[in-house]
Amino acid sequence: MEFLKRARAELMELRKVRVWREHVEIFDVNGDRFDVLDIGYPDTDIVVLLRSIGTSFKPDLIHRPIERDYKEFKTGRRFPWAEDRIL
Repeated sequence: MEFLKRARAELMELRKVRVWREHVEIFDVNGDRFDVLDIGYPDTDIVVLLRSIGTSFKPDLIHRPIERDYKEFKTGRRFPWAEDRIL
């Protein structure tokens, strides 16, 4: 995760992410790509990775296999102020 944080600084604003069975591709607005190897949608750590880059996805469905080669999600998710507070 620390390596991803350092590498993310080299990219512009993130646009989308493709999650394959064995790796992840992160794209910025210019189309530049960063690959994260040895992690895919079957892995439990994928939820932490996707949340760290602001991906909009359903954590309970991310591990389900699909017929396509990859799952594609948009990034840039923002949380409302005080979402973590109990009312």
